[in-house]
Amino acid sequence: MQRYAAARWPLSKNTCVSMSELAFAIERYLGELGRENASGHTIRNYASDLEQFLEYFSPPDAQPPAPASIDAPLLREWLTSLYDRKLDPISVRRKLAAVRSFFQFLLREKSVPTNVARLLRTPKAPKRVPLVPTAEQTNTLVDGVGRDEFERPHPERDVALFELLYGCGLRVSELVGLNLEDLDFRERWIRVRGKGRKERQVPYGEKAAASLEKYLGRRSAQAGVRALLVNHRGGRLSDRGAREIVKFYASMISGDASLHPHSLRHAYATHLLADGADLRAIQELLGHARLATTQKYTQVSLTDLMAVYDKAHPKARG
Repeated sequence: MQRYAAARWPLSKNTCVSMSELAFAIERYLGELGRENASGHTIRNYASDLEQFLEYFSPPDAQPPAPASIDAPLLREWLTSLYDRKLDPISVRRKLAAVRSFFQFLLREKSVPTNVARLLRTPKAPKRVPLVPTAEQTNTLVDGVGRDEFERPHPERDVALFELLYGCGLRVSELVGLNLEDLDFRERWIRVRGKGRKERQVPYGEKAAASLEKYLGRRSAQAGVRALLVNHRGGRLSDRGAREIVKFYASMISGDASLHPHSLRHAYATHLLADGADLRAIQELLGHARLATTQKYTQVSLTDLMAVYDKAHPKARG
């Protein structure tokens, strides 16, 4: 199997003349993602994956092949190299998704005759039951945010952040992407822009409303910044900034720095289901395109029920 040596990522403003056709195509694709308002998280991941893709196909003393000359056998060699690196199936699936999306872009602009990446088989992802904090653990965490003892610079914002993550089940990219005009304060609805630029309406409750009112009374943003959540400079809070905020409070209150914004989204869905919410309704609230994605939370509930049974029922033990 041919293995290409790594090359430095060439995508800089001053290298357009010497840039290879493949590198220039990747740059065009990433620019298109930006114009399509893809989340910063998606763009960074795809940029990293395609950088590695370019490195694989970059020999030491020659240009990488043009996109149109990359066929299915070459892509299978690249895919095999990912398995040789002992990457887990989730990482391989993401990298393959990035390459498929890249070739689909090239197909739309007629740079390639077909999307050969679609010929590759997607590795099966292991069925993992998401780790979800209990309702008591989650409420202890959320209620503990903003306490004076932490001496945080923006406690009102932090409380609003947690109330929206857990109270609305938002993805972190959706949360930091919210603008002031996306909130209907009278009816308590939020217009959320999710994956694939799909919009949905999500309600929020009294606690979130109270935290928002308190935060907005102290919100200090730069002129013209419409972002709901702002950082210490008055600009839009980034998804990395939101993750660091969650990590800080999770470590300080729960003693578990592994908790992240998606843990609160999992908790939102699982606790709704446990209290009798309809699975289809939860699908709409989460913005899942497929019901099967939402159904993983039923497995979480069953796992919790089995744990209760094993602990409490006299016939569960021998």
